[in-house]
Amino acid sequence: MVSSETFDTTKTFADLGLPASVIKGVDAAGFKHPTKIQSALIPVAMSGKDVIGQAKTGTGKTAAFSLPVLGLLQPGDQFGALVLVPTRELAIQVCREVEELGGHTGIKAIPVYGGKPMRAQAQALESHPEIIVGTPGRVMDMHQRGLLPYNQFKVVILDEVDRMLDIGFREDIRKILGAMKQRPQTIFVSATISPEIEKLARSYMKSPEKIVTTEKSLTVSAVDQSWLTVEPWDKRKLLHHLLKHEEPALTIVFCRMKKTVDQVAEYLTKHGIDAHAMHGDMYQTKRDKVMDQL
Repeated sequence: MVSSETFDTTKTFADLGLPASVIKGVDAAGFKHPTKIQSALIPVAMSGKDVIGQAKTGTGKTAAFSLPVLGLLQPGDQFGALVLVPTRELAIQVCREVEELGGHTGIKAIPVYGGKPMRAQAQALESHPEIIVGTPGRVMDMHQRGLLPYNQFKVVILDEVDRMLDIGFREDIRKILGAMKQRPQTIFVSATISPEIEKLARSYMKSPEKIVTTEKSLTVSAVDQSWLTVEPWDKRKLLHHLLKHEEPALTIVFCRMKKTVDQVAEYLTKHGIDAHAMHGDMYQTKRDKVMDQL
């Protein structure tokens, strides 16, 4: 959910320099006013400048970079844009949003990520889509196999840069960006911008414009946060009690370890809660099935 205070109600998407075909997708999605990060980032990106955009979670960051990319490309711009993301699930999510917003542009996006057979994704690349959304490892693999040429990309976006660095994609990012001799327009989007991210940006960007819309909190005000101090042996009983009495429509429980995820899901299932585990040791098909059930 995006908080109402996150929107820039002084502007519409038509004020941001987006073409009519992209505006149609925005209208179809039901958006009226851009969020603050969208209002600030889209015009700069549409001008062709490199951008570093910082905004907290839940402020429409995906549309902030998707809409200008859709506006900058034309149907037939094969491998025109690359979006790098940290996880498989985010690759799928971003690709779906790009496809939805670009429904009237004739521009296609496909996801490439590990955990799925290479053949199906390789066949999808043979259709020469305009936008690739992928995780660094699979993108590099596709490139090394001669299936994904770097030299055609006009725009490269790094989404959730902070997370990608945290989980060890630093060198992969350097290799991918360093291999693009054409120096494409580059956009970094992140909830936080550390000195390391700034340094990385300066290495591959030309006079980037920095846009910061983040306030003190990294979560939107629409999210109510609370915490309880609980002894370890009481955690599962309390979780079961809360789920039974609060009756939430949807709940996500985060655990520190993968084995704990399995144990908690098993405990809740035995006690009448429809719970499913999801973590990195599971096959991608199983993870996809769990995500589809949400």
